Amino acid sequence: MSEPNDPTPPGEEPSVPVQRGPDASEQPDAPERPDAAERPAEPAPGADAGAPPPAGRTATTPGAAEISAVPAWKAILKGMGPTGLGLKIGAPLLALLISLGITMILLRITGADPISSIQSMIDYGTTENSLVDIVNRATRYYLSAVAVAIGFRMALLNIGVDGQYRIAAFLAAALGGALTLPAPFGQLLVIVAAMVVGGLWAAIAGVLKVTRGVSEVLSTIMLNAIATGIIAYLLNDKRLAEVRPGSNNVATPQIPESGRVGPLNGFLSSLGLDLPGNVYGLLPLAIVVGIVFWVVINYTRFGFDLKISGLSASAAQASGVNARRMIVYTMVASGVVAGLIGMPELLGASYEYSLNFPAGLGFTGITVALLGRNHPAGIALAALLFAFLDQTSDVLQEVDVPKEIVGVMQGVVVLTVVIVYELVRRWEIRLQQRAVAAELATGHDLAREAAGSAS
Repeated sequence: MSEPNDPTPPGEEPSVPVQRGPDASEQPDAPERPDAAERPAEPAPGADAGAPPPAGRTATTPGAAEISAVPAWKAILKGMGPTGLGLKIGAPLLALLISLGITMILLRITGADPISSIQSMIDYGTTENSLVDIVNRATRYYLSAVAVAIGFRMALLNIGVDGQYRIAAFLAAALGGALTLPAPFGQLLVIVAAMVVGGLWAAIAGVLKVTRGVSEVLSTIMLNAIATGIIAYLLNDKRLAEVRPGSNNVATPQIPESGRVGPLNGFLSSLGLDLPGNVYGLLPLAIVVGIVFWVVINYTRFGFDLKISGLSASAAQASGVNARRMIVYTMVASGVVAGLIGMPELLGASYEYSLNFPAGLGFTGITVALLGRNHPAGIALAALLFAFLDQTSDVLQEVDVPKEIVGVMQGVVVLTVVIVYELVRRWEIRLQQRAVAAELATGHDLAREAAGSAS
């Protein structure tokens, strides 16, 4: 039977302890020791009583008990993994080496020479033309993965990024083609319109979840289908599109020159990089989005509320956070970033939304976000890797290897990284639990003592 003070409703997960203030009555009960009532807690030898927590331990850093209480699927979505620098670097390298070995085995099974196949991919992928295409692909993949990662940080599965960015790009393209404004107002109009449409479209799933209990997975999948139907209905020469002369393609009116974003080649040439193709002019926007995402998640109140709501809704409620409202806010933020996915292509290359506009980027973003562990730097590396594999898939046909093997390679990489990270996470949890047990048994803060002796 639960205690009268226990805020955890029957049948729910135990809430994560949350520090709410200096009042001792609001703190979780500390483990009792036989002499706890007779003497106050003593500071570690050589440490000041008011010294800050040792390196690696902050007020918002979850402990071993909290991390181990998180289900594996939530840990994967929220990017929980190695905390030590050596393991952060070693775990993905080990996973990539394992996936490379598995890929070479698969290539051998298909009758191809693994060494020559991989060498052909590297040779083709490092040409100047391929490098430009890889960077452009990676820009779109990166924005898509960040949009997905925002939801993942709260354990929300926003499967609807694909529909959000397509309907946002379509309506923004129709608006940009219908109005002519001087620069930079034309570009800002299209970008802001896409962000607003993406956020509103994603908000539907958030509102359905908090008001009707509809799973965001089901609602976003349905919204993808609805977005596809709306675009198909409006992308017609009798509505918001026009037929291109000499072809069966239909597209929105082209965005005028004042509303376009030029390539970065001029800036890159000033740095001594002369590339044969055009690099998206909105590449810096993707970099800014990644930086803002990292700062907001880790150094703002909103980011803390988002993470604590994803760990435990009851703990968030106990600390004064409205978890239901955070669901809607998170989905809106994810949709706003999703609206930017199509902007590099729309404003930097095609200048219109047509039947040939890139599709499926939202689903690629899911795998890239998982591979990058929802970290901006990890997502960037994963986006470049996937862009490289997509770019070099065609060259495999020259060595009699089906290009579909690249899809298998991408799946193997994601599965291997997820499995390795989960194994490392469990190993670190056991190490933390042993350290906590040793501290409780000896009455000393071993980490602080080790830091004091090292200094």
